[in-house]
Amino acid sequence: MQYKWIALSNTTLGVLMASINGNILLISIPAIFNGIHLNPLSGDAFQYLLWLLFGYNIITATLLVTFGKLSDMFGRVKLYNMGFLIFTIGSILLALTPSTGAAGAIELILFRIVQAIGGAFLFANSAAILTDAFPHNERGKALGINQVAFLVGSLLGLLLGGVLAVIDWRMVFLVSVPVGIIGTVWSYFKLRELGKPQPAHIDLYGNATFAIGLTLLLIGVTYGLLPYGNSAMGWNSPFVLASMLFGALLLVAFILIEKKAKDPMFRLELFRIRMFSAANLAGMLGSMARGGVFLLLIILLQGIWLPLHGYSFSETPFWSGIYMIPMLVGFVIMGPLSGWLSDKYGARFLATAGMMISAIAFILLAMLPFNFTYFGFASILLVMGLGSGMFASPNTASIMNSVPPENRGAASGMRATLQNTGSTASLAIFFTIVILGLAASLPHALSSAMVSAGAPHTVATDVANIPPTSALFGAFLGYNPVKSMLAQLPVNDTMAISNSTMATITSTDWFPNTIAPSFMKSLDVSFYIGAMLSFLAAIASLFRGQRYVHEEASLEKAIHAEDVEDEARVRKLEEGMNRKRG
Repeated sequence: MQYKWIALSNTTLGVLMASINGNILLISIPAIFNGIHLNPLSGDAFQYLLWLLFGYNIITATLLVTFGKLSDMFGRVKLYNMGFLIFTIGSILLALTPSTGAAGAIELILFRIVQAIGGAFLFANSAAILTDAFPHNERGKALGINQVAFLVGSLLGLLLGGVLAVIDWRMVFLVSVPVGIIGTVWSYFKLRELGKPQPAHIDLYGNATFAIGLTLLLIGVTYGLLPYGNSAMGWNSPFVLASMLFGALLLVAFILIEKKAKDPMFRLELFRIRMFSAANLAGMLGSMARGGVFLLLIILLQGIWLPLHGYSFSETPFWSGIYMIPMLVGFVIMGPLSGWLSDKYGARFLATAGMMISAIAFILLAMLPFNFTYFGFASILLVMGLGSGMFASPNTASIMNSVPPENRGAASGMRATLQNTGSTASLAIFFTIVILGLAASLPHALSSAMVSAGAPHTVATDVANIPPTSALFGAFLGYNPVKSMLAQLPVNDTMAISNSTMATITSTDWFPNTIAPSFMKSLDVSFYIGAMLSFLAAIASLFRGQRYVHEEASLEKAIHAEDVEDEARVRKLEEGMNRKRG
């Protein structure tokens, strides 16, 4: 087997495993918390829930650039192998978590961070290893297959989480162990360094300010999604404000440090390359358009559409993954195809068209009623998957083709960091829009609906005052949202509700019909913002310029330099002959 196919198959396995574990907890969280005997929606446990859900992505995002730079210094394959090993160790630790209660939750978070460190090594180096292994006219195809594996893993994580959690919550983590062992041994014996390591000084100040600054910023964004005091969200929390302010200041300091650093971690000069800067901007805008909306679509299915069609809330997390498959199908079809086409014709047209198609898909989603027909919804998801696949592979290939070989690790880390940061920002933007919209209109709708169902006015008022975040997270985790809200009331309040009223308000269709009008107004705003961001990504993509490959450009310069030297020699020879003739 040619080495390039070994590199592709191994890195695809690594990306698949890391992306599966990025989403596998979304559905299995209730089973995991039941296993450690802790209610994820109660008091302090909600903080543990938040870290288990988002901590993996926060840690990965903050380490990608550092690990990408280190791979240029010490060898991409060496650090990639280390990533496989660390990830496998993290998976084993998670499966063996010994404690229960709060101690068990903290252990899970710590072991999840170990897993995230391994995932960051894998994500930071996979694209660079493929770029080294494949010639420039085949990279789009290879990176397209690699990115299909990432999206397949994201959706496969939802399905595996639902299936394995039913058997045993430890299986959710144990499933990665044999894959990790095989991948670690395989990469150690089969992958080889094709790029030449570039010795350099480690930029300690740059690494520290970037890692701490981005971590504080992402933590602030994450905690801003939670209620604070009497507010539906935490954007006015002193902790959130301080975290985001200090994070932003450290990132500004990081840029100043990098301009003066002898061997900077973040290669700012790469942004002078038009293709690199335009493609990264397009990629970040595209991630901002998609990241949060993907989560909101799952909440739409789990909290409204699936219960209205007879699914119990406990079943909805698994089935939401099933019903999102058309998006995966679109990406699987178009990802490798667009990568192959970009190898022949360049990325500009394909990537721009892909973002335009995504913008149209967002607009179509905004036109759907909450009780839509699945065929129409699935068709739009398919179109969105086709657009995303048409954009992702050519855009990544153009980024990796545009940089010198010695900077591929740093470029890969920078690309992944910008996209992960865009996804986190997307989550903050869209979730804030939905929560604020619900906070404005849902309390009155909820109170009126409860009174109409026969609940006492005092109970209805108390339920209406509970932040909507609780209901949404309850539905997202597969809990009955009404039961989640009632659990936060005094026992006397719940005892005042008659059995018939309780049966009505906890039925599968009462909550969806109550929340749907308020939820859909906010969701439509999110869809239109997603369309606008996709359109801006298309414009950025259009300005990337014509096809640019660094190896070809360097070769042309070398040939041109040789031609100039040859012409100079000819001129000198002619001048000498003329002097002799004279």
